[in-house]
Amino acid sequence: MVKTPIFQGSCTAIVTPFSEHGVDYERLKQNLAFQYENGTAAVVVCGTTGENATLTQEEHDELVRVCVREAGGKMKVIAGVGSNNTLAALRAAENAKAAGADGILMVTPYYNKSTQPGLIEHFSYVADRVDVPMILYNVPSRTGIGLTSETCRVLSQHPNIVGVKEASGDIALAGKIRSACGDDLFLWSGNDDCTVPLMALGALGVISVASNVVPGAVAKLCSLCLAGAFADASALYAKYAAFFSALFVETNPIPVKAAMKALGMDSGLLRLPLVPIAAEHQGTLLSAMRGVGLNV
Repeated sequence: MVKTPIFQGSCTAIVTPFSEHGVDYERLKQNLAFQYENGTAAVVVCGTTGENATLTQEEHDELVRVCVREAGGKMKVIAGVGSNNTLAALRAAENAKAAGADGILMVTPYYNKSTQPGLIEHFSYVADRVDVPMILYNVPSRTGIGLTSETCRVLSQHPNIVGVKEASGDIALAGKIRSACGDDLFLWSGNDDCTVPLMALGALGVISVASNVVPGAVAKLCSLCLAGAFADASALYAKYAAFFSALFVETNPIPVKAAMKALGMDSGLLRLPLVPIAAEHQGTLLSAMRGVGLNV
């Protein structure tokens, strides 16, 4: 069984620009154009950064359709479809496939407290029924449950499950997954601050929050790693480390939307239960942005 990675390099977990009336699709189109112009290889739409949990079904489906149409094959489009309801995840995956998405990103089911066998059944149920490449999404800090390397090994044998977005922050776990699965399950960093060490372990890039703001820098960081130039990549990472950290001074995507607004790239409103960034955290964010040469 030979699998092909959906993308290599930088993938932006793109924000969803909301207005008082719903999704601002014109602003989304501008953001997508900015990503393509700055070397982004792929975008994740309706992910954590896209406030997927607050989208209606209709908004979710339309967001995927618009992104696929606007990307026009120039960037890969991966749709977030995760849910703690397996049938809801299946429905979202079916609609993503119908819209022409290049892949789907499926988070571990939150709240239900599934066992590892339950996780295997959950992901397999959707992968069995929708013939589109699936990336597993491991982010236990948000969902309360994580994938083990053994669960990843089992799921890696499914022909439609091609990769994992590793956002646990556990470098040792990423190494175990890589060792257990090899190229049966491609690895992507789910955290900007883990990009270099995970790519040193064989990850093919990052699904990035920071690239909403600095797509060129994140694309360059990935290119250096893919070329094996880890000394240069480490130096570039050091320049942006404080900025990467500041983007999580509050819950994502609160800071990244604030950063975009500060640069005149107004990314729209946040949806409750998220609220705008606190004043003291705004200062930390702006200072970090100035530290990488952003004019704010």
